[in-house]
Amino acid sequence: MSNAEKPIRENSPVISSWPKEERPREKLEKYGADSLSDAELLAILIRSGTANLNVVDLSRKILNDNGGITGLGRKSIRSLQNVRGMGPAKVATLVAAFQLGARFAASEALTDHPQMTNPRNVALRFGPSLRLLNHEVFKVILLNSHNRVIRDVLLTSGHLNASVVHPREIFKAAIDYLAAAIILMHNHPSGNPEPSREDIEITRKIVESGKIVGIPVLDHIIIADRDFTSLADRGLIGS
Repeated sequence: MSNAEKPIRENSPVISSWPKEERPREKLEKYGADSLSDAELLAILIRSGTANLNVVDLSRKILNDNGGITGLGRKSIRSLQNVRGMGPAKVATLVAAFQLGARFAASEALTDHPQMTNPRNVALRFGPSLRLLNHEVFKVILLNSHNRVIRDVLLTSGHLNASVVHPREIFKAAIDYLAAAIILMHNHPSGNPEPSREDIEITRKIVESGKIVGIPVLDHIIIADRDFTSLADRGLIGS
């Protein structure tokens, strides 16, 4: 039975009254983290319930009410503070845990794929942190002549449009850091990886500018919920 299917009982028994082998921490120690449900893992992080709900039932309710792990991970700090049963310490712990998870995934990808040689490498390296966001951001990834990342630069945060994503800002960063090539990247919090007409127009504009300054745009990656789209793979970035 999934987290969403299990009943959430008011005045549920406290965890200390459960058999030891059913308590989240004891289960983790004995069987490993893979044996725990999302609610049980969350319970270990937030540590305590409310007057009417034990910590596991509270965790299950939080997940049910906020779109599961994916929805919860995208909540802002202010939104989490408004969740019943989530005080400042619990919110801080949860935000830190999600960010550590995203950084771990990014670090693993960077270790395994030090060169940005294909769209999947890029999505593995930068996708986890972008998927946590509930707003749109636009980044430029600066590469050296061996397609290794020099750094990634955040250009805009908010709604993506041509007026705020300007080639001047992109290539200023590329020139300042002596980049040999760049990759464009932004996220779609809606979960739809398909490029919009504006995404395509912005990309073409930046690609043409890159040809003028001699810094090629290798790709534009759109990160969605569990997927990504490469505009280069779609043939939308000319040679």
